[in-house]
Amino acid sequence: MAVRPLDATRAADLVHAATAAPSMHNAQPWRFRCHLGHRTVEVRADPERAMPASDPDRRALHVGCGAALCNLRAAAAAAGWRTGTELLPDPANPLLLAVVRLAEAEPGAGRDEGRGEGPDAALAALEPQIVRRHSSRWPFTDKPVPPGDLADLVEAARAEGATLAFPDAWHAASLLDLVQDAEVRDAEEPDRAAELARWTHPVPDTADEGVPGYAFGPRRRGSTIPVRDFAGRAEVPGRGSARFEAAPNIALLGTAHDTPADWLRAGQALERVLLTATRAGLVASLTSQALEWADLRALVRDPLADIGQIQMVLRIGYGPRGPTTPRRPVSEVLEIVGSPRL
Repeated sequence: MAVRPLDATRAADLVHAATAAPSMHNAQPWRFRCHLGHRTVEVRADPERAMPASDPDRRALHVGCGAALCNLRAAAAAAGWRTGTELLPDPANPLLLAVVRLAEAEPGAGRDEGRGEGPDAALAALEPQIVRRHSSRWPFTDKPVPPGDLADLVEAARAEGATLAFPDAWHAASLLDLVQDAEVRDAEEPDRAAELARWTHPVPDTADEGVPGYAFGPRRRGSTIPVRDFAGRAEVPGRGSARFEAAPNIALLGTAHDTPADWLRAGQALERVLLTATRAGLVASLTSQALEWADLRALVRDPLADIGQIQMVLRIGYGPRGPTTPRRPVSEVLEIVGSPRL
């Protein structure tokens, strides 16, 4: 059969899906370069959106770009492409984080990227959730998540080379204390406070990046919860307060090692977990405050679970879906190179 070309419109569609991914402070630290003739899409880090105070080794930047990479792969699979992904292909160019090669799937091919037969059907099935997934910083209900849905989340992380674990009540309580400790430290660090101020917009405006005030959620009242308060001490017009769930359902996402490649795998696993949760009617919020301090990050690890290096803390449950947050236009983050190969 004839291989359809990768043209500029299809490339833009893939990148549009990729940019819906979550990232620290919604900084969107990614750029994409599409080589039409080679049918490849490069995922690149945008150093101007790094956070040297809060994320000095760029771990969170890699996690965010990994989440974008997962969305790109899901969109490609849903469009009928089979993909081959290489992480960190050029040691001399650390800003080049991944290269995704696209090929036409054979008629009737099933899921088997390893043998190159067809697209990842399981990942393709998650593609409709990309536009529905939004972080929710609102109170969740106390309704328990069914074991089958939790198992699906664990499998989603495993499919991307990561581990998802649910700490027991004792460790979950200690995590809440660590998050609170990190919040206090952050407020006392001028450089970190300045980074937060750059990427938050208490009064909604026309910014196409960062976290707008309408996505902050209510202030916590009478409870400790692993949700970053982007407002800090600032007053946000119309923002109220609310009681959150008494016992939040917390999950820890980890990888065996702690290299840049592991951070990219963690980002892909994170997004696959979030898309799987969205399909199940669940909502989630992410917290990385305690992971942004080396000593606190070591304490986040669950001593009873063999989960490796913790890359993200998630809060999962049932509640209102978060609002859509702004994204940079595709034209700002995508570079097209060459002409389609016919």
